[in-house]
Amino acid sequence: MTKHPKSLPDGTRRNEASRKAILTSAFDLVGEVGFAKLSIEAIAARAGVGKQTIYRWWPSKGAVFFDAFLMLSEDQVSGYPALPDTGDLEADLKSVLRATVGELNDPRYDEPMRALTTEIVHDPELAATYAERLREPMRRLKVDRLRKAQEAGQLDAGTDLDLAVEMLWGPLLNRWLQRTEPLTVEYADLVVETALHGLSPRTQARVA
Repeated sequence: MTKHPKSLPDGTRRNEASRKAILTSAFDLVGEVGFAKLSIEAIAARAGVGKQTIYRWWPSKGAVFFDAFLMLSEDQVSGYPALPDTGDLEADLKSVLRATVGELNDPRYDEPMRALTTEIVHDPELAATYAERLREPMRRLKVDRLRKAQEAGQLDAGTDLDLAVEMLWGPLLNRWLQRTEPLTVEYADLVVETALHGLSPRTQARVA
């Protein structure tokens, strides 16, 4: 007799369906009313669950929203692949930063990401969760890619890789947050070129 894979218990399916409904509702509501007006009551009403269900799984609306942000991002943090490594560091970094520009400029994620950034500043517990589940895993991937380039002789052996990550991604986040100038792929390319080639004048070839 052919054995069929066991299906999830009804309770597990209900819990997963409720969890997804809660997270989707939280994300959508932030886009509609902003994080400041988001409430557990509104999330529960939109998701069709009781407030106690939400509080059983999350301590605050900030925690709900953070999980919603992770769920609805294109990739789960644990599933992020390593940064591309074609052997051309400059091209690989430009590819990644161009993708970052696209994400930051995506209307569906722009305001929710701004709300999350603001909440992290004011909620130490959420900031710690963000660091553990998103910032640090992503930082390690970036550092790992730069370390491979360093080992291949494409970066100076004395380069501080953590600082290099800040120099590459920091300007994009700063321009996105301040909204003073457009965040474009051309700007991302310039950031990469400036970070890799430095600010010192290039040595001129001597004329014989």
